Amino acid sequence: MHKRLRPARHRFRYRVFSLFVDIDALPELDRRHRLFHYNRPGWLSFHDRDHGPRDGTPLRPWVERRLAEAGLSAAGHRIFLLCFPRLAGYVFNPLSIYFCYDADGALAAILYEVKNTFGEQHAYLLPVAGDGRAAQHGCRKAFYVSPFLDMDSDYRFRIRPPGDRLSVLIRQRVRGAETLIASQVGERRKLSDANLRRALLGHPLMTFKVVVAIHWQALRLWWKGVPLIPMPTSADTGSVDKQQQGETALASAFKAEPRLGSNLSP
Repeated sequence: MHKRLRPARHRFRYRVFSLFVDIDALPELDRRHRLFHYNRPGWLSFHDRDHGPRDGTPLRPWVERRLAEAGLSAAGHRIFLLCFPRLAGYVFNPLSIYFCYDADGALAAILYEVKNTFGEQHAYLLPVAGDGRAAQHGCRKAFYVSPFLDMDSDYRFRIRPPGDRLSVLIRQRVRGAETLIASQVGERRKLSDANLRRALLGHPLMTFKVVVAIHWQALRLWWKGVPLIPMPTSADTGSVDKQQQGETALASAFKAEPRLGSNLSP
């Protein structure tokens, strides 16, 4: 569900599916499943170059560096990634979420990897307090995502890590006023060729639908008179990862992926 509260009310939802995978298990998943392709062509595939440093290198070293920079090295024992796969060679991942677990199996940190439609990428890395069974944390917005959302904003995340079900709730406040509420919910399905086939038959052009939906919802917002906010200069957004080229974005992700229909995981 995606609900905008101001300056114009706007609400919608879509059904999609995502992968939830242990990033260390990707080669093994490729060997075990005929319909899953890792770093090679296929109707449904996962490519390292769609994430992290975007250069095709393995993802674990990139995540581990981020964790070490934040003093969270212990959170890198196991790392799971929630994201869209490529379909027919194409993917549009506005928001990818890395769940980072410590040696005791507790969720210790979450890395939110965000892309925008202007070819940029940014990562928000936030620790998880308590026993790791649920995460509630927040941060200031540091990355330009949508021309309809102000940079003077903050995010609040509430996430129940994927078990049998997934629940992600994100609230955005602009100058202290709640402006956007987005949620993703889903039910877990075993990653098998049978379930991959069902997902492909049910959502054969899902990744293309995502980008079309982003622009369609943007047109609707413009039609409702929501003002356009220009992209700030690089001097105004010093923490943005300009060197990492991407495809889409966080606020746009809420337009494209407000509801998670199912998660395919090992």
